[in-house]
Formats: sequence, structure tokens, C-alpha cells
Amino acid sequence: MHTALMLLQSQMDPEQMRKIAIGFLAVMPIIILVGMAIVIVPFWFICKKAGFSPWLSLINVIPLGNIILIYVLAFAEWKVAPVVPPQMGYPYPPAPPRV
Repeated sequence: MHTALMLLQSQMDPEQMRKIAIGFLAVMPIIILVGMAIVIVPFWFICKKAGFSPWLSLINVIPLGNIILIYVLAFAEWKVAPVVPPQMGYPYPPAPPRV
């Protein structure tokens, strides 16, 4: 609360400005790492399920890399077999009739 009120003042003490800047610089890398993890972890699993190397998800670190990765995943040939829905009835073919 006091910090917010100090920001509304016209002139701040340089020592307090330095403390606020140090606090901001200490917290900002943690916020950036959490934000990157929120984006990279889902892309890691998507790449793995699509048959690509999961390390491809680290392209999100590059600015605008996530757009590149979305287009790669959207238009590339996925290397996994499609899931066939189960058939109605028995999972195995019927036995031949006995003669």
C-alpha cells in the first residue's frame, strides 16, 4: 500500500526508487520463467504426440517462434498412426464355421 502511495507522489526518494527497481528486477525473471513454462509444456506434449521431437517446443523461446511452431504442426505430416474407433461387437474376427 505504501509503495502504491509513493508512486502517486510527484517526487520520490532515490533510495526508495532503487529498492523498488531491485525488487522488480528480482521478481521479473521468475514471472518470465513461469510464463515460458505455461507455453512450452503443452507444446512439448503436442510435439511428442504428433511424432515430432519434443525439443521442437523450445522454438517458443524465440520471438514469434510459437507462430512458426503452430504452422509447422498444422501443415506437417504427423508421424503417428490415426486412432481407429472400436468396432461394434467382438474385438476379434469371428471364428470360421466348423465342418
